[in-house]
Amino acid sequence: MNRKEARENAFLLLYEGVSKKDESAEEILQKATEERDLSVNDYVKDVFFGVYTNLDALEAVIAKNLVGWKKERVSLVSMAILRLGAYEILYRDDIPEKVSINECIELSKKYDDEKTYVFVNGVLNAIAKDKTGA
Repeated sequence: MNRKEARENAFLLLYEGVSKKDESAEEILQKATEERDLSVNDYVKDVFFGVYTNLDALEAVIAKNLVGWKKERVSLVSMAILRLGAYEILYRDDIPEKVSINECIELSKKYDDEKTYVFVNGVLNAIAKDKTGA
């Protein structure tokens, strides 16, 4: 599985986590791998569990960069993508920020509303600029 496929699988798990708040991360991962044969590697596990471990910090940074939006208005798909992108930007130094942002834009184009990718791009770029102080 290449990184693009792994990122998509991590997104799918994160989306399930957003929509299944009554299940633990471990339960979501177990069901996805057993019932749907979702492929999981170290990257997928790192991102999925990393988002859960750092959820409060990620939610805060996402909320801070939702200029003109309230968190409640963000779709579940977009929230999962934003969590993935924010995690990579803030916690994965081995992935260039531009790669994370571009891959999240592609996920948004594939899984969310037609023009949502512009919103995802804006929020993740703001998070990256905030991180670097640019």
